[in-house]
Amino acid sequence: MVKLIGMLSHFNPLRVLVIGDFMLDVYTTGKVKRISPEAPVSVLSVQKEENRPGGAGNVVLNLISLGAQVIAVGRVGRDFAGETLIDALEGEGVDVHSLLVQKAFRTPVKNRLIADAQQILRVDAETITPIPEELEQIIADRIPYLLDQVEIVAISDYGKGFLSRYLLSVLIKKAREKKKPVIVDPKGNDFSRYEGATVIKPNLAEAYAAAQLGQESPLEQAAAILLKNIDVDMLLITRSEAGISLFHKNGEVFHFPVRSKEVKDVTGAGDTVLAIISLALGNGLDMKYAAPIANVAAGIAIERLGCAHINLSELAERLLELDVDNKVFDQEHLFALQQALKGKCYTLLGLYSSEGMSTALFRSIRMLSSKYNLNKKLIIYLCDNQPDEEFVSMLASLTEVDFIVLRCESLKNLSEIIHPHEVLVLEKEELISLEHPEALLNRV
Repeated sequence: MVKLIGMLSHFNPLRVLVIGDFMLDVYTTGKVKRISPEAPVSVLSVQKEENRPGGAGNVVLNLISLGAQVIAVGRVGRDFAGETLIDALEGEGVDVHSLLVQKAFRTPVKNRLIADAQQILRVDAETITPIPEELEQIIADRIPYLLDQVEIVAISDYGKGFLSRYLLSVLIKKAREKKKPVIVDPKGNDFSRYEGATVIKPNLAEAYAAAQLGQESPLEQAAAILLKNIDVDMLLITRSEAGISLFHKNGEVFHFPVRSKEVKDVTGAGDTVLAIISLALGNGLDMKYAAPIANVAAGIAIERLGCAHINLSELAERLLELDVDNKVFDQEHLFALQQALKGKCYTLLGLYSSEGMSTALFRSIRMLSSKYNLNKKLIIYLCDNQPDEEFVSMLASLTEVDFIVLRCESLKNLSEIIHPHEVLVLEKEELISLEHPEALLNRV
C-alpha cells in the first residue's frame, strides 16, 4: 500500500476525451408515511429533486472531481433534459462543443425515487435510437482534431445507440495511430466492437455474456476466451462489492478485493473506476498500480447513495487508513499527505531524534493530542537530516501520533497548501511556539 500512496503523486491534471451515452439522472427524495388509497402502493411525499449528469456524464463529473479537464462527445435531445445536462456540464468547466443536439431524439432520463436513504423505484424515460449517418460522420470527422487535444480516451457505452461500430472503429484506430490509450466501459455481449482498445472494463455479468459462458464457470476461463477473441491489451472485470480482477494478454492475473466500510449503493461505481483508470493511464501509470487504486476508489463510491464523485483528498485519506502501520512520509509520499489533509485541522510539532525519548516528549505529545478531537491530527516533523531509525519507530508506535514527516524541503509546499492550526518545536525539553512552519526548516 505504501507504493500506492506514492503513485498518487503521478496523478497530475490532464485532458480526457469522454465519448458515449449522456443522460440526465434525477434524484427525487422524500418520505413514505402512508399507503395510497387508490392502490396498494407507498406514497412518496417529495422533499427535494436534484438533476445531475448521468451515464457518460457521471464519468465526466468523476474526472472533474479528480482534477482533470474533459472534452465531452455525445448527443442530447432538443428538450429540457438535454438543456439541463449541457448547462450542468458547462457549469463544471467541461468542453461541450462536441455534445451535439439531435433532432427528434429524446435525452435519456433516469429518475431514482429515494425514501429514507433507500432507493425504492427507478423510472426510466428513454428510447434506443441509432445515431443518424449525418451526425455519425460529423463526429467521425472531428475525431483526429479532438484526439490532439487530449492524453487519453474514455468510452462510456450505455447501449443507447450513439456509439456505432463505424464510429468506434474510427475512434480507436485514430487513437492507436496517435498513441493515445483507450479505456472502454462496454455494453452488450459483442466486444468485437471495441477491437484495438487498450483496456476493456466490463462488469461480471457482461464478461460472462460476452464469453458466452454461465456464471458458474471460472472467471479465468471467461477472461481467457475474451482475450483470445478480441485484440485488446487488458481486461479489467469489476465484480461490484467483490472487487476487481485484472487480466493481461501476456497471461498476468491480479485480483483486488474491495475494501469498503459499508455497501450502500453500487450505482456509478463502474464510472468511478473508469475515471480513475483514465487518469492513471493518461499519466503513464502501470495498470498493476492503477487497478488497485481504482478498486479503493470504488470501495468509497459504494458506501454512498447514488452516483458518488471521489476526489484525490478522499482517495489519499482512504489509502492512508488502509495502511495504518505506515505513518512515516518522505519526499516521495508527501503528495498523498497533502491530499489527505486538505480541509483538516492539525498541529505540527518539530522534534530532534538526537534528543531521544524523554518524559518531556511524552508529556508534550499527550498534551497536544488531548486538546483535539478525532477530526484533528498531530503531525511530527523530524528536524534532523538523518533521524535515528529506532526513534522514528517508537514515535510511529504511539497512537497519539497521526503522521511523521522526515526532513525535506517539501515541508514548505505542504504548509502553503495546508495551513497548520499551530506550529511548535520541542527543544531541550521546552515546547516553543513558532509563527510559521517554514521556521522548522531553518532549525538544525
